[in-house]
Amino acid sequence: MGWLGPAELEALKLSLSVSFWATLVTLPLGIFVAYALARWRFPGRQVLNGLVHLPLILPPVVTGYLLLLTFGIQGPLGKLLAEIGIVVAFRWTGAALAAGIMAFPLMVRAIRLSIEAVDPKLEQAGATLGASRLFVFATVTLPMILPGVIAGAILAFAKAMGEFGATITFVSNIPGQTQTLPSAVYAFLQVPGGEAAATRLVVISIVVAMSALLLSEFIGRRVAARVAGS
Repeated sequence: MGWLGPAELEALKLSLSVSFWATLVTLPLGIFVAYALARWRFPGRQVLNGLVHLPLILPPVVTGYLLLLTFGIQGPLGKLLAEIGIVVAFRWTGAALAAGIMAFPLMVRAIRLSIEAVDPKLEQAGATLGASRLFVFATVTLPMILPGVIAGAILAFAKAMGEFGATITFVSNIPGQTQTLPSAVYAFLQVPGGEAAATRLVVISIVVAMSALLLSEFIGRRVAARVAGS
């Protein structure tokens, strides 16, 4: 990637790292929440569903501001984390947190649709044989929803790569620390002669997004075919 300057390359590497960790850390929670919404009936279920999808409805800047109020140095959770040496505001970890929250609804929705497509009788059959819920989920449900899990993870990764509003509000736009691809594009457009660098990053963003969508479809179909043939 010799055609990218040092600042552009740094923004690309940081975006990939932020998106990877945002997806990896939120995936287990995404599977759990998707399963809870698809299979369980409990008080507050609709509230949970609303909270999960709230980042899709709120302006990203509002989400970033709420994160700053909560996880900032003076925020309730921020103070607790700071006492054990963990600071996320204005750090790359905060960018991963913001990106993960913004991508979470897409992940949960893809996984939830896969779970709802699984016949509950298959899970009930495993339970009647004395298997625990966790064992049934690991051996029956999870293999069947794997295409949805993969699709959800890839879509979340792509969304995290393109996150801007919540990230720049929560962790600012610090080169080499919190400046991801969208933030770098914004920064380059603010300086004379920065259009060329911004255009290169825009092209990379489009390629990454399209590749993620195509990869999600391809892997999802391959895994679905393998599961159906097993």
